[in-house]
Amino acid sequence: MSENTSAGRLPVVVVGAGPIGLAAAAHLIEQDIEPLVLEAGPTAGTAVREWAHVRLFSPWAEVVDPAAERLLAPTGWVRPDGATYPFGGDWAELYLQPLADVLGERVRYGARVTGVARAGRDRIVDSGRDEQPFTVHVEHVDGREERILARAVVDASGTWSTPNPLGADGLPALGERAANGRISYRIPDLKDPAVRARYAGRRTAVVGAGASAFTALAHLADLAEDEPGTHAVWVLRRGITGSTYGGGEADQLPARGALGLRARTAVEDGHASALTGFRTAAVETQGEQLVLVGEDGRRSEPVDRVVVLTGLRPDLSFLSEVRLGLDERLQAPTALAPLIDPNQHSCGTVYPHGAHELAHPEQDVFLVGMKSYGRAPTFLAMTGYEQVRSVAAALAGDHEAAARVELTLPETGVCGGSGLFDQPDDARDGGGCCPVPAAPQLITLGAAPESSCSTTGGC
Repeated sequence: MSENTSAGRLPVVVVGAGPIGLAAAAHLIEQDIEPLVLEAGPTAGTAVREWAHVRLFSPWAEVVDPAAERLLAPTGWVRPDGATYPFGGDWAELYLQPLADVLGERVRYGARVTGVARAGRDRIVDSGRDEQPFTVHVEHVDGREERILARAVVDASGTWSTPNPLGADGLPALGERAANGRISYRIPDLKDPAVRARYAGRRTAVVGAGASAFTALAHLADLAEDEPGTHAVWVLRRGITGSTYGGGEADQLPARGALGLRARTAVEDGHASALTGFRTAAVETQGEQLVLVGEDGRRSEPVDRVVVLTGLRPDLSFLSEVRLGLDERLQAPTALAPLIDPNQHSCGTVYPHGAHELAHPEQDVFLVGMKSYGRAPTFLAMTGYEQVRSVAAALAGDHEAAARVELTLPETGVCGGSGLFDQPDDARDGGGCCPVPAAPQLITLGAAPESSCSTTGGC
């Protein structure tokens, strides 16, 4: 197609065939808009399959998009029991792949997006910019390159491919790259005999304080029950406080709360020891083992392996020729960032957001799903499903539907965002904002929550 082709006849390119990208395609079809999903991997949910061994803390009822379910229904597909919790592998095989199969040729695999721009306009040129279609450059697995025209671009590529490094300053710690053969950035699959052998009877440093770190600690504690000598060193930037282990029984996602309780049990049973107030600056080799060196000069005990679970960050490299409006800290859309800023919010205080908050100076470009959160944690699939419903409505010109964002998110029971690790312990636990509720609460988006958090005053 030429660059003079009517934009309305061009597809909307969706980057990524993960849960949010495929949901975006389903919502676009319901709006009578043709999607084209470009997936770098060989299957639907390629990234999800890399953590196939990890159980989701959201049940099936919350990880199936309504539009996707309507698209699947004529095929006889039936959602698994909504109250059960799938593993990543289940999510990919029982939902994502069938959904991609229904979409058929609208999904292309082995198609890595390497660039997005306006046709005939680099990011400097203003003249006629909004009237031009987008050009999406794609590299296929056979090395072939392709240039696709699109009326809009919805980037749902996620953040899985760009984990945060070990260094506490956001840069790789000195020696981190040299030791990469003994450093992993994923939860180890200890059911795999080859992986299990790397950790059995060995000492492993687990760096991080979120659900992924909890999961790794729990798995290593289970391994320690069977393999003597297995031990985890839990490396934390903060001290251990009442909120360290998450919301526990106050978490309205019980499986997520249980992860924190399992991490606590791992410490209390002696299968894990905590190295607190530790911010890694370097990794040193000591014989066959590694030693972490803190910014204050402290040194960890020697460990055999390091598992770094310090969050993820977006890859923005292929969007360098479009005009994004991103928060300078979170790398999230500027209107969304204040609603999800972990320096202010980690108590379920995410307020309604859709196409308006996800918009950029470049018209008809949207970052959705995990990528829309930039470096902020605690993204839930149902948040992404509501995002793409709103975006599809906006692209169809139904601005009333796009603005009608309705969503109920479960309370985490967790206070103190990742930006608060330097505050004194008593500032976080005693009489601070968002105390862990005595009984679970549901926070309905669109109305002020019953806790003391607010989007204006923060936590």
